[in-house]
This record gives sequence, structure tokens and C-alpha cells, in this order.
Amino acid sequence: MEATRIIAVRHGETAWNVDARIQGQLDIALNDTGRWQARRVGQALCGEDLTAIYSSDLGRAHETAQAIGEAARIPVIAHAGLRERHFGMFEGKTFEEIQRNWPEHALNWRKRIPEWAPPEGGESLLQLRERVGHTVNDLASRHSGEQIAIVAHGGVLDTLYRIATGQAVNSPRTWQLPNGAINRLLWTPQGFTLVGWSDTQHLEHAAFDESTSF
Repeated sequence: MEATRIIAVRHGETAWNVDARIQGQLDIALNDTGRWQARRVGQALCGEDLTAIYSSDLGRAHETAQAIGEAARIPVIAHAGLRERHFGMFEGKTFEEIQRNWPEHALNWRKRIPEWAPPEGGESLLQLRERVGHTVNDLASRHSGEQIAIVAHGGVLDTLYRIATGQAVNSPRTWQLPNGAINRLLWTPQGFTLVGWSDTQHLEHAAFDESTSF
């Protein structure tokens, strides 16, 4: 079976990215910078041979994907499996607010406890890894020998990086996850291989990089 080439893109910037406010699965729109980043990504990828474009069904990712789709003249396919991690009761809050009001949960979060999940329906890191791995494996397996684009979120891309490099969910993050960055991987039935990461040459100024994946 031939490898599937994957171009993975994090959505453009939102006002909540700037404020370091946790978005999770809340549907927050791109801001003006984010829309500009989306257009730049579309322009950067317009010459790529893309067979399909898959996107999280959350608006900030889907709007970014649509800019790629318009440039490549390919429809965007929304997939809920590419959504950001669910942060339960902490969605809409800043980490500072969580640390002040729920210090034990903040400590579990900061330590990246694999089994810890935010209260009220949040996902653990292990659950996120299972969801993202299953979703992207399934999508990539449909396109052997082809190239696809996947547009998602910081937590999803962080998980893909860890899977491709064999790192645990609780390993300290030393790689960047800028808004609008272009990342490249290969998929075969044996797993993922990292090809290139955090390419922001198409952006004329520094992309915003979160200290944690929201």
C-alpha cells in the first residue's frame, strides 16, 4: 500500500487565541488576522496536488479549510472527529482563572496527567489521542498514494506530532503549534512519519503560538 501524504494545518487566529481563553469545542470565529492567515494558507497550497480536504466542523477550522478549498477548487468535508479537545466546564475560561478557582485541576492539567479529564464532559489526553489517531488513520487509509489536507486545532496537531514521533501524551512539548502553520506527515498502515513541521514562510509576520493547546 502506498503512503498517504498529509498536509495538516492549524486554524487561523481567533480573539480567544489572543486572550489565551480556552476554546475547546466552543464555536469561536476567526478574527481579522485569522482570516488573513487562512487566505495566505490557501495561496501557499494552491499548487499542491490535493485529492481531498478534511476539516473539523468547528467554524474557525472550517473557514480556514474553505480558503484552501477555494484555492484548490476542492470541496471541504467536515468531520467531528477532528474537533479540538473537549475541556468541559473550563471552556471559555483562562488558565489563570482555573488556577485561581480550581488549583487541583490546574495542577493536573499542568502536569499533563494522562487520565485526567476536565469536569462536565471533558476529554482526557488518552481519550484525545484515541479519537485523533482513529480519525486520521481512517481518513488517510482512504487515500493511498494521494495527498490530503487536514485542518484542525492545536490539540489535534499536538497529538499527531506525538503519534508520529512516538512521544507520550504527557511528554513536555518542545515543538510549536502556530496558527496557520503548514505541517507535513506521511501515513502508511504501519503508522505516521513526520516530514516537516511548523512552516510559516507563507505568513509575513510571526504566527501566534499558544503555550498550551486550547
